[in-house]
Amino acid sequence: MDITERFLNYTKFDTQSAEESDSVPSTSKQLIFAEYLKKELEHEGFDDVELDEKGYLYATLKANTKGEIPTIGFISHYDTSPDCSGADIKPQIVHQYDGSDILLSEGIVSSPKKFPELLQHIGEDLIVTDGHTLLGADDKAGIAEIIQAMVYLQEHPEIKHGKIRVAFNPDEEIGMGAHHFDVEKFGCEWAYTMDGGDLGELEFENFNAASAKITIKGVSVHPGYAKGKMVNANALAAEFAKLLPENETPETTEGYQGFYHLLGIQSNIEQAKLSYIIRDHDRDNFEDRKRFIQLCAEKMNEKYGEGTVATEVKDQYYNMKEKIDPQMHVIDLVLRAMQETGVAPKVKPIRGGTDGAQLSFKGLPCPNIFAGGVNFHGPYEFVSIQSMEKAMAVIVKICELTAGYND
Repeated sequence: MDITERFLNYTKFDTQSAEESDSVPSTSKQLIFAEYLKKELEHEGFDDVELDEKGYLYATLKANTKGEIPTIGFISHYDTSPDCSGADIKPQIVHQYDGSDILLSEGIVSSPKKFPELLQHIGEDLIVTDGHTLLGADDKAGIAEIIQAMVYLQEHPEIKHGKIRVAFNPDEEIGMGAHHFDVEKFGCEWAYTMDGGDLGELEFENFNAASAKITIKGVSVHPGYAKGKMVNANALAAEFAKLLPENETPETTEGYQGFYHLLGIQSNIEQAKLSYIIRDHDRDNFEDRKRFIQLCAEKMNEKYGEGTVATEVKDQYYNMKEKIDPQMHVIDLVLRAMQETGVAPKVKPIRGGTDGAQLSFKGLPCPNIFAGGVNFHGPYEFVSIQSMEKAMAVIVKICELTAGYND
């Protein structure tokens, strides 16, 4: 089985996660795919294949050489985003893409005018959708690349490597992927998530992240008799939102710039609830942003009375750079592997989070490597077969280079 067939098999499974769920994994259909993967790993000759009750799948490729070689790992998530349907995916292969518009289905076109990323893949074979679902390259491409790389190492015993662990987990797309990951059981000195985007991307910096829930109490009075009595929570919600800087939102920032993002408002006269996420790469700026949210609430309470506005701010994850910087050999190995496999590195910060960030703070340094997919979470998602093959080659080379790490 080649990497393309492997990936296409994975797209047959609907593994969409669900934010509103309290179960682990968040959807039972994820376990169906996990069971399929477990059987595949056993068939491919992996050792120590274990699927726990929460849907976390672990396996081992034994070392084929002796010596003090660090045990390393590769990780991908198998859930797909709640943002777009992952059911009944109909992938199509565009052979030797020529740079023109791609007709996904009647009336649905993926055009380089709208998605210029396509032009970086002229001459390659692209796997696309039919325009009605996402593709699932985030992150089933990563799974295919990891397993294919391990199979390649088994078929080429002349490539020396140490013990390698692999793991596949649910619920990354809803921020829960690392919560039940057993780092101790995984038993690696460091690992890599194969969950990045286009060819060459390498990420070991991400946002510090928090959520903020703002609750505003109003007073409902008949509008004909409301003077001096009514407190309109709808109006106060709009006033609170205006206190935050207009030029510090996702649509006005890029690179290392942080933001406040208003996710939603539920509101009537008596009560309003605003839901925000707070993001910043710099830890000090991150703390300042959280304090500013609190100050805005205090300002509103001074104006309308104590208890009118309440805030609940919770940290979600932190910038993995804090944990990677002291162990830059983890990054150096990737850069060398990319160089030796003909991949130009694109080191960039993640304007978001990753399982690797949470795992890094659980004691497992875990930067993020490209899986090759583009335009995640929507019907214009695509992945280059050649990019997947390159990602597989990078994994193989990392394993080979790690075998000589202590030489």
